Amino acid sequence: MDAAAGPRSNVAAVREAVHPKVLIIGGGINGVGTFRELALQGVDVTLVERGDYASGASSASSHMIHGGIRYLENGEFRLVREAVYERNGLLKIAPHYVKPLETTIPIFRTFSGIVHAPMRFLTHKQTSTVERGAILIKLGLMIYDSFSRDGGTVPRHRFHGRRKSLEQLPQLNKDVKYTATYFDASVHEPERLALDVLGDALSTGPHARAANYLEAVSVHDGAVRLRDMVTGDEFEIVPDLIINTSGPWTDLTNEALGEQTRYMGGTKGSHIVLHHPALLAACAGRELFFENSDGRIVLIYPLRGKVMVGTTDLDADIREPIRCTEEEIDYFIDLVGHVFPDIKIDRSQIVYRFSGVRPLPRHEDTQPGFVSRDYRIVPSKPRGLNGKTVLSLVGGKWTTFRAVAEHLANEALAHIGWQRTVSTYGMAIGGGKDYPRSDSARYEWIVAHAGVLPAPRVARLLARYGTKATDVIAYLEQQGDDALEGTDEFSAQEVRHMAEAEQVVRLQDVLLRRSSSAFDGLATAQVIDEVARVLAGALQWDEARLRTEVADCRQVMTEVHGVQLEPSGLLSSDGGPTASAPRSGRR
Repeated sequence: MDAAAGPRSNVAAVREAVHPKVLIIGGGINGVGTFRELALQGVDVTLVERGDYASGASSASSHMIHGGIRYLENGEFRLVREAVYERNGLLKIAPHYVKPLETTIPIFRTFSGIVHAPMRFLTHKQTSTVERGAILIKLGLMIYDSFSRDGGTVPRHRFHGRRKSLEQLPQLNKDVKYTATYFDASVHEPERLALDVLGDALSTGPHARAANYLEAVSVHDGAVRLRDMVTGDEFEIVPDLIINTSGPWTDLTNEALGEQTRYMGGTKGSHIVLHHPALLAACAGRELFFENSDGRIVLIYPLRGKVMVGTTDLDADIREPIRCTEEEIDYFIDLVGHVFPDIKIDRSQIVYRFSGVRPLPRHEDTQPGFVSRDYRIVPSKPRGLNGKTVLSLVGGKWTTFRAVAEHLANEALAHIGWQRTVSTYGMAIGGGKDYPRSDSARYEWIVAHAGVLPAPRVARLLARYGTKATDVIAYLEQQGDDALEGTDEFSAQEVRHMAEAEQVVRLQDVLLRRSSSAFDGLATAQVIDEVARVLAGALQWDEARLRTEVADCRQVMTEVHGVQLEPSGLLSSDGGPTASAPRSGRR
């Protein structure tokens, strides 16, 4: 990318720690979760990620922390019990990002599915497209509630008939017979939650180190060769144990480690994000979660002032580009029409689209929707590692990341002969520590931290960082808080703070993961240019690197996420006007 760039400090730390006890390959949520677990035990541990943290499968989630009510039909009772337990835990230890989510299922039949459900349960094959009726859904929710007995973390479900349902959701399809409403949880900033988990690990001391844009490319005589994706520089480290948390890329990572495996068989899930005030109002703050006419479980989800619609469940080849297709968009538009027939959707209202591959096990002829969402850990000893063990994680999902990480860490501790001294259950994550939970407590926190920065600005920082906002506030009070011309989402100095404190390497890291600007439809051409200029100063990019970053970011936004952008001033052929300077004054 930039052969002239100097070494990054985090890469230098990895390079200097030649003999870590554990090397974790893969910086998605399960990788950083395992990193945190081991770091808290004092283990000498290194984590590497070939892209940015949480930029793979972890960035393509449905933004839900959920128990998985539909997994009951697969007979995955252990997974549902664990997921509900972990969901309830995350509501407590990450309250800055994980919030209760009221979810409503519109139901159009009463007895439907009773005959077919046992066959699906026994064979894990789609017997027909008969949708689940009220009796079957009621039974499922009763079982689901039985797993949720944890001091009233979330309320129990409730059922309503047609009249009450339409009173609460007037735009709902008038053919509805019942609605079932229950609570799961949402995660509005999943990538930032992953960064908080990472930050917890790094804060334990120099025995824990992590680098993004650092790829494991090969092995030789017990050593793992790493390549800096920024400079192209390569070096070797010699870990005692390797943990492969590459998600859908697990088999490809094992291939680089000298072993052919066929563990993974992930399925593609796509989503679109709509700017549609009428649809947002129709949802009345609830997620609509239901079975479409083809048997797929889909959702309409009000999120951050927009509405997200998803998801598909299609077989995918991880070696091929993963994109949300026009056919999938047609499917999403049709499903909205099924639930809210009087609300019209068209492509002009889509501000963002995204797609990812779920890290599911190979499933041969099992229908994608019935592939187990559970996980397993597979040990192996690839040639080239001189008898050292690789622990490969197969499966895993956002909701259960803490439990998965705990399990992986326990396996690792057994391999290296280390004792666990710290449990992460009930331990606050990042900015969730001492987070004000009630509206009145948040108001008091904001007032207490306002002053140089106005209260609305402090409120936004609290929402983005949790109580770690205190560090950002102190930085902005000292450095200034000059607004950018194109957005009120963040200031020039906040972008600089991200660059200095959050291992930002590329422009897209800020717009897609350190903030939700792209997801919210706020990453305009002007914003891209302005943020690029700030990062160029903070990260010492030359003009060529600056232009490359803008061009690459625009390509990702348009080709991967379907965003239509105006021309870039930074890339104008005549070297014309560049991004505007920050506005002076505080907000």
